[in-house]
Amino acid sequence: MTLTDELKDILYQKGAALVGIGNMKGVAACDYSCGVAVAMPVPKHIARDLQTAPTKEYYDMYYSMNSQLDEIVTAGEEFLRNKGYNAFAQTRDRVRIEDGHISRLPHKTVAARAGLGWIGKNCLLVTERYGSAVRLSSLLTDAPLECNDPIIESKCGLCKLCVMNCPAKALQGTLWRAGMKRRELVDVDRCYEKQLEIMFRETGIKQDLCGKCFATCAFTKKYLEG
Repeated sequence: MTLTDELKDILYQKGAALVGIGNMKGVAACDYSCGVAVAMPVPKHIARDLQTAPTKEYYDMYYSMNSQLDEIVTAGEEFLRNKGYNAFAQTRDRVRIEDGHISRLPHKTVAARAGLGWIGKNCLLVTERYGSAVRLSSLLTDAPLECNDPIIESKCGLCKLCVMNCPAKALQGTLWRAGMKRRELVDVDRCYEKQLEIMFRETGIKQDLCGKCFATCAFTKKYLEG
């Protein structure tokens, strides 16, 4: 079994549903040669509820799933370090959210480089299998892993379901391509403020969670109907 196969086996055993490895050379925000992206699907019943409004169950799932993702990528880091390589799991306690509600190296950037999906008009990762109904994490390393082909263009085509259903009217309807600035896809401040408003109105919780743009995605609907 190769190093890559061993790592993937560990990540899947820990609960990852999708695993991809991307070549990170040339990415300004990354000091490592490889990025390992992992994804877990949002349960179907929760995603269906989000087509109407955010729920307390979604809030609880969001944090529970993030904790599990932290455990998955930490296990990957430990495995690679024990093999003698440098590795850095991008867990929640390590990732700093900068001004503009963005991290230095978003998980979705690693995921697109790793071939897991593309960035949709909702400014979220879209996968063939689960649509945008996924939670992501990532792991960076200098280990000589076998990389997948990156996805560098959107597959959203003419679809604008997420744009039409965005409560904040924050989505620009732009087709993504690798290297595009986030502001070309979404007005982040407008999105953030509306998420706070909707979540508090529906659940009484002050948190920037909405989910409607990924719950109404055409690829998400295929997952929900499967």
